[in-house]
Amino acid sequence: MRAMPVMLGVLAILAVSYRYYSAFLAARVAALDDSRPTPAHRFRDGQNFDPTNRWVLFGHHFAAISGVGPLIGPVLAVQFGYMPGLIWLVVGVCLAGAVQDMMVLAASTRRDGLSLAGLAREQIGRPAGIAAAIAILYIVIIALAGLGIVVVKALGGERVAMKAGTALVVPKEAGIDSRLVAGGPRTYTIPPGTTYRFGPEQSMTFHEGFTLTVPGDAFLKKASDGPGLALPPKSFRTVPGSAWGTFTIAATIPIALFVGWYMYRLRPGKILEASLIGAAAVLAATWGGAFIRGSSLEPFFSLSREATIFALAAYGFIAAVLPVWLLLLPRDYLSTFLKIGTVALLVAGVIAVNPKLEAPALNPHFAAGGGPNLDGPIFPYVFICIMCGAISGFHALVSSGTTPKMVNRETDVRMIGYGAMLMEGLVGVVALIAAASLPNSMYYDINIDLARRPKFLADHPDFAQFLKVSEVNEHGADDGPSPLVAMEQDVQESLHGRTGGAVTLAVGMARIFSDAMPGMKGLIAYWYHFAIMFEALFILTTIDAGTRIARFLVQEFLGKFWKPLGDLNWPPAAMLATGLVVFGWGYFIYTGSVETIWPMFGMANQLLAVIALAVVTTWMINSGRRRYAWTTILPMLFVASTTSTTAYREVTGRFWRMIHGDPPDPVRGWLNIGLTMLVVACVAVILISALFRWMSPPQDKPASRASW
Repeated sequence: MRAMPVMLGVLAILAVSYRYYSAFLAARVAALDDSRPTPAHRFRDGQNFDPTNRWVLFGHHFAAISGVGPLIGPVLAVQFGYMPGLIWLVVGVCLAGAVQDMMVLAASTRRDGLSLAGLAREQIGRPAGIAAAIAILYIVIIALAGLGIVVVKALGGERVAMKAGTALVVPKEAGIDSRLVAGGPRTYTIPPGTTYRFGPEQSMTFHEGFTLTVPGDAFLKKASDGPGLALPPKSFRTVPGSAWGTFTIAATIPIALFVGWYMYRLRPGKILEASLIGAAAVLAATWGGAFIRGSSLEPFFSLSREATIFALAAYGFIAAVLPVWLLLLPRDYLSTFLKIGTVALLVAGVIAVNPKLEAPALNPHFAAGGGPNLDGPIFPYVFICIMCGAISGFHALVSSGTTPKMVNRETDVRMIGYGAMLMEGLVGVVALIAAASLPNSMYYDINIDLARRPKFLADHPDFAQFLKVSEVNEHGADDGPSPLVAMEQDVQESLHGRTGGAVTLAVGMARIFSDAMPGMKGLIAYWYHFAIMFEALFILTTIDAGTRIARFLVQEFLGKFWKPLGDLNWPPAAMLATGLVVFGWGYFIYTGSVETIWPMFGMANQLLAVIALAVVTTWMINSGRRRYAWTTILPMLFVASTTSTTAYREVTGRFWRMIHGDPPDPVRGWLNIGLTMLVVACVAVILISALFRWMSPPQDKPASRASW
């Protein structure tokens, strides 16, 4: 299967859905009416409430809802094959995600710009409003952890455990240097070209050198079962961080600060000048990162995993307490242009290159579970993994946040709410195609954690043969090099075992861009690091905005106990609340992994979608439009089934194994179980309260501005 027919088919389906289904929702279900003044006109203050051109507001709304979720989720779901994810993206976005975003925006616009928690309190009752507020705070923190772990996996270094008894085969012309730290471990400098042999017919080659650490009383000895040096127990390989990528991302912070100062202080109103300067500086930072590797600056940007987490937490804390005009707004502004331009370029590249989809339509090896990214079966994990591109509860916070306060006419809700979500679904399809077009061996070389690789392939011998056949088809020889080795040499980075999705997508994007522009094939390293910057920039944008939103929620709770803590302008209160939020998502990143955090992120995010759909269903029934309630009840029931199934599997499976594992981790296991059950209980309170309200006579009451 080639990608271009898939892309054209998806575009046709999205166009038909927007033309007909969104028109039905606008005219019959939401009953949008331009004769009714919107909150932007009734409460116009030039700050929060301000009528905005629908195209400008569309851009704001799309930038706010489209984070890295639609990019990463489809990439991880390729382990199931490309077809399950593709079907869910197209069907989900047309019948669930876009419906939720549009209906929440319509409800909030009709109800004075109320937030989702406010809508739940007004339409369902006070217990539902409290439960929604608690669930939203938890979901925001888990969402930030899910996004942050992607940055850490893409940029940070790692200590990868090497299985005892496996062997390293060093090139004949190279040697090994060793060093023993007094009272500490012994380190070996392993040269480039070393082969890691971890099975009778299973091996991989490292094109870059690395440091191997073993216990101080242990040595590398000749392997007894073949060539090479056997690894003793407790050996680990140190993977350096991405100095190029970290430098590029770090450079965007002073660039955003400068652009903010330029637009608001140096030359107020000169937006075009600031935009051109900022765009040029970002591209220059991507180009300049190539010179960091091997320079005296490399140690400052080649960060360990722990250092990357600390830097990310420090950034989130500072960005959440700085004035919004100084960092948050200019970074959002720059990222919006970069996002739209890159997505458009990627869509054009897919159509021009028309790559072959190397991934199988359905991967029978992991259909029942056991995959490298998600170890559960297709149902429910493909729906949990791909949340933002198909449906995302996080969008409901935007659709009931700033956007409804700027809607000029009610009919604009259709284009902004439904149309922007269709665009995000398209982003998810493009990301899925980029990952599915990679050679299978390349995809899995990136997505199988090196520490788990020997056991993973031993547990899946049929899959190991599948990888071997894939490599034969790619190179025509059984002993041909892995496709990823050549890519590592091109991009000057270690790519094996870089799980998390960001590296996979960056490699796929770089291949498409370089194939679309044959004269620029030698620039694939720059395309790769541009893609890493593209992904990480939007993650940081979500992290700084999300941390600020969570800070407001925490201060609202703290203000109930002591009023000064709820003052958003009091620095000590702001710092305390921000510190608690950053500690929350930083803890999950530090103690978790992609395999644990991403399912929690997807589950929590879609539980929020259940809440949003229950709230708008209640609004419709209270407004006397019960006959159209099926448009939101059906997607709500489906998403509720996937999230509840995931919650059951995670609590009785992964989290329970943490408590009774080897070694046991009871604190993290019980914490994850407790938080999961808490948010499930909040959703249950909302659904039960909503059900009672649905069985009561309509109770549509005029909203008042004081209610929000």
